[in-house]
Amino acid sequence: MKKNRVIEFDPRERILEKAKKYVGSLDLFSEEADQAIPVLLKALKYADRDLKHSIMVVLGSFAKEELVWPLHDVMTDPSENEEIRHDAAIQLSVIGPFLKDPQPLRDKLLKDVENSDAEQRLHATFALGWEGNFQAAIPLIGRLYDSEVRIQQTAVDALCNLRDDRILGLLLDRLDHGSLEQKRSILFNLWRFYSKAEEVKKVYLNYLDHEDAELRFDALVCLGPMTVVQEYLEVYRRCLKDEDGRIRELALKRLAEQGGESVLESLRGEIEPLLKDSEINVRKAALKILEKNKDRFRGSIDA
Repeated sequence: MKKNRVIEFDPRERILEKAKKYVGSLDLFSEEADQAIPVLLKALKYADRDLKHSIMVVLGSFAKEELVWPLHDVMTDPSENEEIRHDAAIQLSVIGPFLKDPQPLRDKLLKDVENSDAEQRLHATFALGWEGNFQAAIPLIGRLYDSEVRIQQTAVDALCNLRDDRILGLLLDRLDHGSLEQKRSILFNLWRFYSKAEEVKKVYLNYLDHEDAELRFDALVCLGPMTVVQEYLEVYRRCLKDEDGRIRELALKRLAEQGGESVLESLRGEIEPLLKDSEINVRKAALKILEKNKDRFRGSIDA
């Protein structure tokens, strides 16, 4: 008697090989979209991290509606790699505003952010952060006070992604009362409130005098793209004397990049002593400025 043999129609290896071809050629994917989409959705179960990421990106660009729930399954799967779960959350936040009807996804994520599992809350918080998702504002505000610091930070990112200037006041309050990690996250997001640029610049300038060196450094990092060095010479003069070497170094680099001869000449008295700074990177940055203007500062270099 012959034994019945079960022939697997789509073995794992075959699905993965097909998936690699589709993500490797968008032309092929477009030509065979009706076949490619089901294959890529199946491959999500078996692919390694890199292939899963590529599949998410391709499907997120061409098959948003079909991808929503498979992505949610990946994001909420506790057995899945944490980086993959985060990738899925990112893709959900990207495709959310483009869904024909985002309400079912929104409702599901709003339940997820209340989950007792911290990882579930973390990824759902990120996924809710898409532009115009104002229904998520109050639940996300609640996550600012989550017991997990990572979720507090992620809530800041998600709230800023909503692109609602009304949130700025709340974030400034948390900037005064939140944890150090949350304060840093807020500082790195404030620049995104474009219509409130002057108010945000004042916040960064105030934080340059903060007692915590990490926050002073973050404020200087964020202030740079929003300002012109020449208009804030006194600020940079103070930064050159800051007790934190990273701040002195960054101030010197900004001056080297943007400061003209007149600016550097006006700060010569603050730059020259830094040739003997305790931090080698500060000494190098100071020497670079002085060498660039060696004719003007010849005595300083020779000394």
